[in-house]
Amino acid sequence: MEGHEEERVCGKWRVACGLNSYNLRDVFTWHLLKTIIMGQVLSLLICGTAVSCQYLADAKVETPMLQSFLNYVLLLLVYTTILGTRKGDRNLLQILKTKWWKYLVMGLADVEANYAVVKAYQFTTLTSIQLLDCFVIPVLMVLSWFFLKTRYRLLHFVAVTVCLLGVGAMVGADILAERDQGSTSHVMLGDGLVLLSAALYAVSNVCQEHTVKNLSRVEFLGMMGLFGTLISGIQLAVLETRAVAAITWNCHISMLFAVYALCMFVLYSFMPVVVEMTSATAVNLSLLTADLFSLFCGIFLFHYTFSPLYIISFVVITVGFVMFNALPSYSALPESSSSEDDPAEAFADVTAESPSDCLLSAGKDSQGVETLTAVAAL
Repeated sequence: MEGHEEERVCGKWRVACGLNSYNLRDVFTWHLLKTIIMGQVLSLLICGTAVSCQYLADAKVETPMLQSFLNYVLLLLVYTTILGTRKGDRNLLQILKTKWWKYLVMGLADVEANYAVVKAYQFTTLTSIQLLDCFVIPVLMVLSWFFLKTRYRLLHFVAVTVCLLGVGAMVGADILAERDQGSTSHVMLGDGLVLLSAALYAVSNVCQEHTVKNLSRVEFLGMMGLFGTLISGIQLAVLETRAVAAITWNCHISMLFAVYALCMFVLYSFMPVVVEMTSATAVNLSLLTADLFSLFCGIFLFHYTFSPLYIISFVVITVGFVMFNALPSYSALPESSSSEDDPAEAFADVTAESPSDCLLSAGKDSQGVETLTAVAAL
């Protein structure tokens, strides 16, 4: 009887952690490998923006709003144009009539998040930015819990903790290597800007996940291009007119702007694909390695000091990312509510997926249903 009770307790813990009916073959799948590779491609693109920004800073060019504006213009020219040529209920005019204010909020959050984190480098240290920027992950999980009704298991929280330990190892390597930490003129202001940026990124990412999973990637990118161009254009005219006029334009400077804009455009175009496959939280965990790629590039380009802790950090973050994606999170959101504004979409969603199968991440398969059944049985 005692042995049976122990088995029952162990079974509860396995279900709570999401380990019921899972083995290594269920975890290490081709889907997981694709997710890891695509996540690291996103990190490499962010690395490309960081390197180009560093070269622009070395050339005394500090125009973060202009750089963002170029990216939003590219999104406008490609994806907003596609929306404008659509016919029917999902064309640009119909979207603007019904949901313009939602996309305005999303665009405002994204533009100001980009601006705040770049501005923070003028006031606080690199270590503070690397640590506080991770604030986006808990904020994103909280927003996903309340607005997307995403439900996480114990293993997901453990995985996030492991990833943050990897970030700690990276920051420790920077301190030991005595890297230049940047400005410390107004540390509290800089730290506040980083936290604000993280919160705004979380808002933007939640909007992105909802849009790409319930509507379409083209709609998200088209509306981001439209409102991002409008907002960043106004902010550029107000804040950076003199800075832009002071730029000494040459082939080198123009190439750096082009590299930055291209990396950002590909990043924005590719990221919704990965979010649709997994979740915004999983994508942000994979992006924690972007700073490491920047450091690796800095070793060759800017003569940073190498530390074995960088390798350890990369491995730890990757392990945490694998742990997070090994088991599916699931949604408690009624299926009809995601498409309540469009009855045709609601009907299409119902015919495509049964109400009992609401998994939102990499584990959209029968194993997730078995786990939910086990929870209900207990």
